[in-house]
Amino acid sequence: MTQITKRALAASLKKLLSQKTLDKITVIDIAEECEVNRQTFYYHFKDIYDLIDWIYTHEAARALDGNKTSGTWQQGFLRIFEYVSENRSFVLNTYHSVNREHLERYLHQETQELLLGVIEEKAAGLNVREDDKAFIAHFYKFAFVGLVLDWIKNGMRERPEQIVERLSILIQGDFAGALQRFEAVRHPMR
Repeated sequence: MTQITKRALAASLKKLLSQKTLDKITVIDIAEECEVNRQTFYYHFKDIYDLIDWIYTHEAARALDGNKTSGTWQQGFLRIFEYVSENRSFVLNTYHSVNREHLERYLHQETQELLLGVIEEKAAGLNVREDDKAFIAHFYKFAFVGLVLDWIKNGMRERPEQIVERLSILIQGDFAGALQRFEAVRHPMR
């Protein structure tokens, strides 16, 4: 029952965001739209930003849906773009709000998870330290998230497939190459 109520509150917030900006929405507005009382809202969330975090972590996390391998990372990244497109009002309102870090945190978490899966797969058989793998994922995460945020800022005009295709061409072989370079530096051949 708890998840149903949380999903209903999330749907109410999204509906309200299609009508007005985040800074104009109150807990009372969400509760009335959802046809529950304020206490019900506060039973599940401490404030509106807690609800936004819940939406990004629980609802949007399905975007990757197992696409975290070297053969499927492009599909996973495309799914992140699709989630943003499908939830345009919600994303744009959180992007343009004072508390845009909720959107950025979601993008960073999902992209990091996607990249770590790819890097772990590419590192199989290589002697690369965990902190080096994390550094590679961290580096690429900022490039990927920067592309998505720039796309949002520019009105989501470019087709995500084009962005992912160009990104794929740009970094083709870079994950494996970076891992091999770290292995060579940390464990030079005798």
